[in-house]
Amino acid sequence: MGPKDANRPRIGVPWRTSEEERAGRREKVESYLEAVERSGGEGVLLSLSDVEGLERQIRGLDGFVLPGSPADVEPGEYGAVNKGRTEPADLARERTDRAILSHAFQAQKPVLAICYGCQLLNVYLGGTLVQDVRSELGTAVAHRKKDLEPEPAEDPRHEVSFAAGSRLARMAGGREGVVNSSHHQSVATPGRQLRITGQASDGIVESVEWTGDANWVIGVQWHPERMPGDALAEKLFEELVKVAKSAHGVVANR
Repeated sequence: MGPKDANRPRIGVPWRTSEEERAGRREKVESYLEAVERSGGEGVLLSLSDVEGLERQIRGLDGFVLPGSPADVEPGEYGAVNKGRTEPADLARERTDRAILSHAFQAQKPVLAICYGCQLLNVYLGGTLVQDVRSELGTAVAHRKKDLEPEPAEDPRHEVSFAAGSRLARMAGGREGVVNSSHHQSVATPGRQLRITGQASDGIVESVEWTGDANWVIGVQWHPERMPGDALAEKLFEELVKVAKSAHGVVANR
């Protein structure tokens, strides 16, 4: 870490998938690291394969982003049977996220969990998932590009209603927002001490917030890292970095 980075809280971001890590394909995970950097943090890429190194590394980090993934959480982890529409699990990614969450809750370090990360957060806390939104719930709202014909180049967007008094409502500057969407699973039953704070018009859960203590832990179903210039997306990363900096004593002369 160079002199100009000395004030920056260090935010850990695990690789999205084991396959991308093995192949060294950073283009997708880079968007998360870049969002952290734009917000004043130092993004630290975390391996999914170095279990012992991870345990040592996370202790020196100030906060975490759990990114999206093309994998799905293993249904058995939330007491369900695979209904045939679940993508193969990435067990190394699940193990890494669980280690991060265990440490973050114990040490009261902030976490921004995005898409797959939000789903894993929910399962970690005992919640359940909808395995396939379109086939199980029959919603007409497009939650991913594959829901539209012809398939567009950009993610679909839809409105979200935020719960009064929630962190998301405060960051959005009101009860309504517009987000992008790229998922086929979602939170069903929220996990222990998770509050549902955002929903699409079809009732799909779009955000959850930890209520167990004062720690800043937020899960969002959309992809703020793919929305540069969007006020709410930028606010999410800015608050993560701000809380990481203030909560863990990152000061100018560190």
